[in-house]
Order: sequence, then C-alpha cells, then structure tokens
Amino acid sequence: MVRIREAIVVEGRYDKNALAQIVDAPIFVTDGFRIFHDPRQLALLRAAAEKRGLIVFTDADGAGLVIRNYLKGAISPQYLKHAYTPAVLGKERRKAAPGRAGLLGVEGMDPETLIDALRRAGATFQEGAAARQGLTKQDLMALGLSGGPHSAEKRRALAQKLGLPENLSSNALLQALDLLMSREELAKLAGALEKEP
Repeated sequence: MVRIREAIVVEGRYDKNALAQIVDAPIFVTDGFRIFHDPRQLALLRAAAEKRGLIVFTDADGAGLVIRNYLKGAISPQYLKHAYTPAVLGKERRKAAPGRAGLLGVEGMDPETLIDALRRAGATFQEGAAARQGLTKQDLMALGLSGGPHSAEKRRALAQKLGLPENLSSNALLQALDLLMSREELAKLAGALEKEP
C-alpha cells in the first residue's frame, strides 16, 4: 500500500473500494451526478482540496468527463490534479454488460495501472513518511459521537456546524474530520456543541 498526500475523489463506491486496497489517502465519492445537487459534499471536497490537494480520478467515459469538468469549474485549479484511466475496452466483473462506452472504469483497472495513473497525475507519494496519528473511532466514542445515546444526533449537529453533508456515515464523518482538524480541535468543538441548548 502506498501513502499519498492528496485526497482523491472518485465516482462511486466500487471505485473507492478498488483504490482503498492499494492507496492510503482520504477517498471521497461523488455518487455519480449527485455531486451536482449536494452543496455540502462539494464544500467538503473544496475543504479537502485546500487542506491537502485533490486528485480527480473519474472514469474515461462520458459521465466521468462531465463530473470531472464540473469539479474543474467548482474548485480552484491550483488545488486540483487529474488522474486518467487508460481507454481499455471491457466490463467490470460485477456487471452483466459493459457500459455505454464499453470501457473499464477505475474499479476495473489493475492496481499497477491505478498507481501509474496517480503518478502521472503528479500525486505526492509519501512511501517513507511516518504514519500520522489521526483521529480514530475511539476518539468519536470518547466524545459521545459514536456508540452512545444520542450519538447520531450529535454527529448530525457536528456535521451541520461544519457545513458537512448530514448523511455521512460515522466512517465517512471520521475521514472528513481527520482531514479537516486535529484531535484537540475536535474535542474543543464537541465540547462547545455540548454546551449549546
């Protein structure tokens, strides 16, 4: 597994699963065209881009191009890098038939091809870097944001306060929080939320 400084955005969960097996980096999903109608998700991607840089890694088909172009216009280009899959004819194993363009997407590429695409995009590989001690699920539990009474309500309130999508799972929220703040900043914010009526 290789560590990359930048966050990565892909179209769907299968793309994310393929990358998560080989890359240690925050990976966000647009859920296809849902990104066009979700300002909080777009705000999260902007924040990730400003904090670490963002690699747009969409499929080589028409839908991937539309999403890529939307993100190009919505996020400052100084924070963006673009990874491209090669145009390989085929279909993913889970699909009964190939897509309209007949090309493999991110999920259908082998690990070496994905790493090569990230290298060509200019990803910052940190193979020798020490692992950062980021936020953990235990941190969320200690702050009452997971595994306790009203923790789902507390997570929604925290997401709303930060302008994040309210429908984030606890794992997705943890990833976003780890990207955006330190353990101390989270504890301070959670404490302030507890004091609000």
